[in-house]
Amino acid sequence: MDSWLEQLLKYSIEVRNFMWGNWMIALLVFTGVVLTVVTGTIQIRKLGTALKLVLLGARGKDHEEDEEGDISPFAALMTALAATVGNGNIAGVATAIATGGPGAPFWMWISGFFGMATKYAEGFLGVKFRKIAEDGSMAGGPMYYIRYGLKNERFAKFLGAAFAVCGAFAALFGTGNMAQSNSMALAFKTQFGVPPLISGIVLTALVGMVIIGGIKRIGAVAERLVPTMIIMYMAGAFVIILGRLTHIGEAFRVIIESAFTAQAVGGALIGTSVQKALSLGVSRGVLSNESGLGSAAIAQSASKSKDPSKNGLIAMTGTFIDTLVVNTMTTLTIILTGVYLLTPAAGVRLVTSGGTLSQAELNMLHPVVIKMAEQLGYNLANGGMSSTALTAAAFNAVIPYGGWIIAIASFLFGYTTLIGWSYYGEQCLEYFAGVKIKKPYRLIYIGLLFLGANLQGRYLDIVWNVGDIANAFMAIPNLIGLLFLAGLVARITSAAFGQGKKLY
Repeated sequence: MDSWLEQLLKYSIEVRNFMWGNWMIALLVFTGVVLTVVTGTIQIRKLGTALKLVLLGARGKDHEEDEEGDISPFAALMTALAATVGNGNIAGVATAIATGGPGAPFWMWISGFFGMATKYAEGFLGVKFRKIAEDGSMAGGPMYYIRYGLKNERFAKFLGAAFAVCGAFAALFGTGNMAQSNSMALAFKTQFGVPPLISGIVLTALVGMVIIGGIKRIGAVAERLVPTMIIMYMAGAFVIILGRLTHIGEAFRVIIESAFTAQAVGGALIGTSVQKALSLGVSRGVLSNESGLGSAAIAQSASKSKDPSKNGLIAMTGTFIDTLVVNTMTTLTIILTGVYLLTPAAGVRLVTSGGTLSQAELNMLHPVVIKMAEQLGYNLANGGMSSTALTAAAFNAVIPYGGWIIAIASFLFGYTTLIGWSYYGEQCLEYFAGVKIKKPYRLIYIGLLFLGANLQGRYLDIVWNVGDIANAFMAIPNLIGLLFLAGLVARITSAAFGQGKKLY
């Protein structure tokens, strides 16, 4: 069994590295740059308006009841955030730092900035090209705006179908399912000693109770739970940042320097490279904020709205909140506490459950790493840290029982992501099979959720690698579609917001 998992881990790393090579990074950033230019830097000039719309939505004033749609625009945003603000913000950021070094978050910020324009276009097009399904609900997303927006019908059908297939795969096996349950089970095992089997059973029951009610129940749960969980997590992170406030300038220096050089902090970062930091920063950023995946378009398509530009603005706040706020908080807690030095990027190898580093490996560790371990009371023989355990260590370093906050946040973040992505995968399959696919899909979804919770130890990276691979395959047809439709987005955006117009 171990040899099979070793091979799977090896192949997943190879495929993941190829899919998130320079060509994918270039495609993502290029699309974001193009959409930033054609919309006149919409993410800068209309961010205030977008945040105002979100606040109006929190008060139930962002739509008229007679507008066509299933849920309010605010509930659609919270559904998108439920799917977006997940363990990518806790485990994904930590994994990027552990593998790519502290410079990886810098590239998250860069991709997040351009990703806001991408997310605007996705939300915009999702409403512009949505359809009414046979059961009266709204159906939309990249498969629809590709299929009905592109002029070449044969190409449009192929590309739309490709997105739907890849989106369903990502929902079932990648970003929105197994990776989340895996991180949640790991957090509860680390902090409370709960066996992954028990975590898997509980998760299966709780997710099943919500997704069986469809988008209306998902939206109702999301708009109540998501704001609460984000505020709770940020409050804990703020305590850590406040306690290390005098070192915040040094933290940003380490992040920026490490983004452009493999040697930082006394040369301790010996296991990484600039290319790896860039690749992991962008891929984990996309895993976290989902700009370029097209997933937010599916949620926005269900909202009560007749104005695509409004939904575009609301959608782009998701990337702002996720990457430029929540991810930054996670990054600073890990850097400010120094736990980033206890990772593979700093030369501290990960070990299997119950394993230890050899004395020869311990002797080879950089003095900066050894000193930090002594300050934190960490036994380096236990090997390096990554994923949720790294973020939990950062919280534990400052807040008594701080790891409990991570365990609870990991549960809430992962739970909301699971219910949000269940809807995304359902819509992708409905594009092919109609509404009759909904019930069997939901059963398969929670079954794979249970499986993901029980894949732990050294092989947890398999789950994250599969998530990255699935995201890449999902992004490709969406990004191509966005580039072909950039002109349409530009024209309607100019008409809506051009020459200083203030519609909201």
